[in-house]
Amino acid sequence: METVIRSMEEEDYGEVYSLWRVIRGFGLRSLDDSREGVERFLRRNPGFSQVACAGGRVVGSILCGHDGRRGCLYHVCVHPDFRQRGIGKAMAQRALLALKEEGICSVSLIAFKDNQVGNAFWKTLGWEFRQDINCYDLKLNEENITAFNR
Repeated sequence: METVIRSMEEEDYGEVYSLWRVIRGFGLRSLDDSREGVERFLRRNPGFSQVACAGGRVVGSILCGHDGRRGCLYHVCVHPDFRQRGIGKAMAQRALLALKEEGICSVSLIAFKDNQVGNAFWKTLGWEFRQDINCYDLKLNEENITAFNR
């Protein structure tokens, strides 16, 4: 089955959200990951986020954006039935190329410590685990609650 990787569009939200719901350990935020939140992100960062489609359905996704200085990858996932086929790598390469073409020189991502699959994936692609920085979070809206898929 051929897999096609293309830019994510607002119309992909329903399928992408359904994909996110089946990924074990995936954290979904009530506001950021709502239809409105994702559509706002895509409008601010057109052409950077990617989806992988096979058999007429979305089987992978990556949210990608930048602030003019640093790029960031969010919610990188591939449906468990489609892993080990190079889909995640291809989506990441396409997103990184879009950032590079935009003049972005540095990219970061966050992977939960207990996400063994994700952490192993990023290491195989040459990403470096940083021990020289601390990551801080400040909630500006207490209604943006993260729930993890079990």
